[in-house]
Amino acid sequence: MSDRIIITGISATGFHGVFPEERIQGQKFVVDATLSLDLSVPGSNDHLLNTVDYSKVAQLIHEIIVGEPFLLIERLADEIAHRVLKTYSLVQSIEVTVHKPEAPVGIDVADIAVQITRHQ
Repeated sequence: MSDRIIITGISATGFHGVFPEERIQGQKFVVDATLSLDLSVPGSNDHLLNTVDYSKVAQLIHEIIVGEPFLLIERLADEIAHRVLKTYSLVQSIEVTVHKPEAPVGIDVADIAVQITRHQ
């Protein structure tokens, strides 16, 4: 599917990580999501009911970031993908990138990220 809705830069403080201080103090997480779906119908009839409301997708992703803590950002990415696919049947696949720009890796890095793709 070549049609996509792209949402970038959803940021929030989450409590994900393997170190105790990450789970107590929290840190910034940034998520990008690319949803693949057929946009030809909403493109021709201009009806929101025939597409996915990206504001609601962004809200769902934000809720997941600030919600249940996970040890790994891989798990956070997988949860986001699973919940979006479960909630929005029009979405055929999703690519999720979770950025952890303040990851405690012992050296200065601009970003640490994982990227996954899941299908309906």
